[in-house]
Amino acid sequence: MRLFSKVLIANRGEIAIRVAKTLHNLGIRSVAIYSDADQDAAHVRCADQAIRLGASSADSYLNPQAVVQAALESGAQAIHPGYGFISENVDLARACQQAGVTFIGPNEHALDVMGDKIRSKNHVATAGVPMVDGVSEPGLSDAQLVEATKNMAFPMLIKPSAGGGGKGMHVVESHDELASQLETARRVAKAAFGDDTLLIEQLVRAPRHIEVQVLADTHGNVIHLGERECSLQRRHQKIIEEAPSVLLTDETRARIGQAAVDTAKSVNYVGAGTVEFLVSDAEPDKFYFMEMNTRLQVEHPVTEEVTGVDLVEEQIRIAAGEPLALRQEDLTFTGHSIEARVYAETPAAGFMPSTGTVLHLAEPAGSGVRVDSGLRDGAVIGTEFDPMVAKVIATGTDRAQALARLEQALDEMVLLGVNTNLEYLQHLLRDDDVVAGRMDTTLVEARLNDMVFDTPSEKHAQIAAQFIHQIVQAPTSAWEYDGFRLAESAPITYRVDYPADEPTRFDVVLQSNTQLLPTGAVNEFVYRDASGVETVTVAAEAPTSQGTRVWLASNNFTGVVLVLDHKAQVLDILATMESEERGVDPQVRAPLPGTVTAVHIDDGSEVAAGDPVVTIEAMKMEHHLKAPLDGTAAIHVKDGQQVRLDQNILTVTGHDADDADDA
Repeated sequence: MRLFSKVLIANRGEIAIRVAKTLHNLGIRSVAIYSDADQDAAHVRCADQAIRLGASSADSYLNPQAVVQAALESGAQAIHPGYGFISENVDLARACQQAGVTFIGPNEHALDVMGDKIRSKNHVATAGVPMVDGVSEPGLSDAQLVEATKNMAFPMLIKPSAGGGGKGMHVVESHDELASQLETARRVAKAAFGDDTLLIEQLVRAPRHIEVQVLADTHGNVIHLGERECSLQRRHQKIIEEAPSVLLTDETRARIGQAAVDTAKSVNYVGAGTVEFLVSDAEPDKFYFMEMNTRLQVEHPVTEEVTGVDLVEEQIRIAAGEPLALRQEDLTFTGHSIEARVYAETPAAGFMPSTGTVLHLAEPAGSGVRVDSGLRDGAVIGTEFDPMVAKVIATGTDRAQALARLEQALDEMVLLGVNTNLEYLQHLLRDDDVVAGRMDTTLVEARLNDMVFDTPSEKHAQIAAQFIHQIVQAPTSAWEYDGFRLAESAPITYRVDYPADEPTRFDVVLQSNTQLLPTGAVNEFVYRDASGVETVTVAAEAPTSQGTRVWLASNNFTGVVLVLDHKAQVLDILATMESEERGVDPQVRAPLPGTVTAVHIDDGSEVAAGDPVVTIEAMKMEHHLKAPLDGTAAIHVKDGQQVRLDQNILTVTGHDADDADDA
């Protein structure tokens, strides 16, 4: 059988690049698609051909008809959907079939059944796979769900029937909060998946999340490629995954693998898929079906590393009609592999999504290290897409070596221009329970409050100020130096601010015995002071009247500080004086770019300080804004509106101001 000559990749970022690499290895030409936000993205550059589909995600990655039309126009015989977007959308599979384009994924029946959590649970139950207790009937209203669960024990978990990736899940601890949580869950589900159908399950306390990779061809052959441990999660979103799991015995591994195969066979599955299970940490021989993901998983590399099987290649060969060359008894598992997901977010600020432009990128390499990344220097990280920007995978002969290699790789990775979770990942990998393999889905949340993140020191402030003075401003004559006087030379001073919940301020006087010397490598410098020398990476954003944001990576701090020269300091003092005269700021501003998903009050209504007023969604997460003071609210936005960073959302006129006007 002949493979395809050209394949369109209906995705973006690191997964599109990952798929393109296998296509290139097989001698198959790749076609990328993109929206306006991605016109210069890395995946567009790496493909043999690229097609613009529209201005937004809705016009491009989320539009099945446009994707299929692009395949036809480019001459692609097949479409690889990657993961996310419309990878599990039955409409794409149908559109492909109608157009005569091969969909590299399962058949419509499997997508239809497994794409809906309610249908999948009811279907798989008939195959004898163990289930968690719950309510999974389609079409139930909030009131009916409340009634149906009145005899269930708490805690419970609300899940979108059409969802995946942990989005829209809500833990409910009591009946008192069930109704409000259902309302929120429906809103999130509708926005994320276009379907607000919900189901409710008994929440298993401290479970392990273990999934099994399966492959199935069009000739009736189905095999599994072992399991992956995905218990390290935050808000049901996986962070670190590994293969194999240290929890399972050989006997349980065989049973859970067979259960995954039975699940796939029950829907005549074709292609690569993953069957996810909850496993009791206290009783590791017991497992319960959660869902089947009818696509490639984010964490598929760890399975590839321990089996030596290219899962993307297997997908392509299966879609081309080839029978599996692998048999279950032929599979061997070698070593241990662990993956860490790198997100553009700020863990120290409640995991607030981070946006910006990549000013410097250095990705790790070395024995046993693999990086799947959609990053490049100059890439713009916005809020339109998921905040995951890269995956770092480390493989060793055993788990201890894989952990050590991954920790070193994360230490070597440098990404300046956006905040990331790299330091947070290192905290997790050093955790005693993680090192020992004692993990469950609650561990990450339990550890967060005790984590202490690095903050800048006086030395970092000196480096940032020296960089601005010596590299950015680079005065060409004595007349341009800040602080120059005809009679004498005054000390050159800068202010360096570190924004955080508890902001830090440094007043820096440049010292004559300090130097910042370029090494010849991009953005790399040697900083020398009285205590010695240190190699640092430094880059700056464009200067503004408020100062210049300087990013730096050193031995014990990576992040951004704001450097204010003399002019910026004067402007800041004036602004502070004005703010103090005005009192509490009556304006509520957007903390980041996003979409208004809910306005909780009416225009002109009375609010109290702390009342929830508006909800903004950014990077698949909701951010709740509150009233700053008691008074009357004037709303400046509406549901569905896109807002920019620092945009005025609403203004509260305080009662004191009303009294003054009356007087």
